[in-house]
Amino acid sequence: MNDEAPQDAPDAPFDLLPPAARMQLDGTAWEELPHVCMGRHGVPDTPDVLGDLLAADPGRRARAVGDLYRLLLHQERVFPATAPAALVVARLLDDPRTLVEDRWERRAGRRSLRAELLNWLASFADIARLDVEDVEDGVGTARDPAAARAARPVLHDRVADFCDDDDPLVREAALAATALLLADPALASSAPRYAPAVRQVLAVSADSSYRWIARERLAAWGEDVTGLVTAEEERRAALDQARELADDPFAEGQGQAIRWLEEQPEDTAAPERLGRRRKDLTAPSPAAPHEPAPEPPVAAPGSGAGYRGPWRIAREEERAEWTFTPYVGVGPLHFGMTSEQITRVLGEGPTLSSYSHRGEDHQQLDYADFTESGIRALFHEGRLGCVAADALTGPQVRLDAAPLTGCAPSRVEDWLVHRTAPRPGSLTYSPAADPVFADLGLAIRSQRAGDAVLTRPLFLLHDWLDLWHALPADEWNHP
Repeated sequence: MNDEAPQDAPDAPFDLLPPAARMQLDGTAWEELPHVCMGRHGVPDTPDVLGDLLAADPGRRARAVGDLYRLLLHQERVFPATAPAALVVARLLDDPRTLVEDRWERRAGRRSLRAELLNWLASFADIARLDVEDVEDGVGTARDPAAARAARPVLHDRVADFCDDDDPLVREAALAATALLLADPALASSAPRYAPAVRQVLAVSADSSYRWIARERLAAWGEDVTGLVTAEEERRAALDQARELADDPFAEGQGQAIRWLEEQPEDTAAPERLGRRRKDLTAPSPAAPHEPAPEPPVAAPGSGAGYRGPWRIAREEERAEWTFTPYVGVGPLHFGMTSEQITRVLGEGPTLSSYSHRGEDHQQLDYADFTESGIRALFHEGRLGCVAADALTGPQVRLDAAPLTGCAPSRVEDWLVHRTAPRPGSLTYSPAADPVFADLGLAIRSQRAGDAVLTRPLFLLHDWLDLWHALPADEWNHP
């Protein structure tokens, strides 16, 4: 598919929108409808995100799609700007520019922008159907969930047109969004119309999240899903057995298992899967009251005034004060920035940059060190995906007012474990024994300061949670 289009003016994003979407956008008082980080330096407002969705520049498009998730559906929550934004997104679906294909950070493989916008609307519909008690327990947000639910009939009218689309990825995404929108009582009578397609298309999809949506929705509509459940269990058992054989160099049939796995279609489910079970959506909750709370971490006092040795530790008054918003950004930086944007925000250029070769004529930026600010920015496909704060000289990054930089590693780990009460699988450890908190997108690495060891926090996007494979060798070799 031809991705070429005339370059648009970067200062006029709203002019890119079709008339119906522009009218929807212009008729909304966005200044009264915040997203998760509205007003923060360097973070785009909702109209700017929506205006960039049809940008000719692939980087702007990809960043705008990522911002839809990061800013408007942050941590499985809706915000006052989310429902109005969904109505604008729905008005973009029939624009021919949404046929452009690319890779999007939330799902594997290439797909059209139209398919990815439908996936975002499916995520929105999934969160909108949360029960009131789920919202009160912290899964959603008490900030006007009624607006999200009220938007469902209008969204259904727009999304349903694509349930018979010729593009199988568009068709699957539209069916997933439609099935989830039908949780609205006002739309429930339409369920029998879509049930056959949900069974025939979604239930056999290569995408595990679509298959789960099919089983969950069909069961909610009173249909028999016994065969689908059995097929899923058999699929998982076969994959587990093949992977076990493939990992055992002495197993008979290893080669056959490897070939079989290579022939299986790629599971394109998002890291934050659509349609996950409600118990898996539960937000981090405090530890039980009877458990003694550990003392909050305390930053190292810093080296004496005038000390300039190789292990000099910055004092509190010398460090910049930054805050961390999981999966959105840290301090003035937000995920998805380019190196040039970071340079403008920090007011300094990188003192060291590392590139890897991607073919004979193409280099890819892996990381850049901003020494004056005390951070390392790590990139994927030219976009910020991880920030490391130097333990000795980096900014003091706080979470709930507690410091994360330049502290005793055990104190930070104990405090985070108690604060988040991690659900099974959300706390992992790297081969270097660094704790990784998936619910926060936060890893706590250690950095030497003479005879002391202090925390070097890493703030991560989903794709970086596997530190061993995601981090470049230079980061592991950092003193």
